[in-house]
Amino acid sequence: MKVTKETIEYVANLARLKLTEEEKEKFIRDMENIISYVDKLNELDTSEIAPTDHVIPINNVFRDDEVLDSYPKDKMLMNAPSKENGCFKVPKVVE
Repeated sequence: MKVTKETIEYVANLARLKLTEEEKEKFIRDMENIISYVDKLNELDTSEIAPTDHVIPINNVFRDDEVLDSYPKDKMLMNAPSKENGCFKVPKVVE
């Protein structure tokens, strides 16, 4: 794929970058190098590779969910500076 100056200017505009003419020329070469490398990677046969395969084995480390009793509401509210109808009462923060 050929990268043009207009393409670089378009991407720079999207990224809100102001590039000099020298920077635009440099980015044209850089983008063409990146695209040619990706094209080279696309030549590889990946049909035997699972989409989420990793070099090292990864296992799920989550624990099983267990239903436990919650802390008693009376004890939680015991130290509350202010409470109302069995709930914490907090100052209004939205006007």
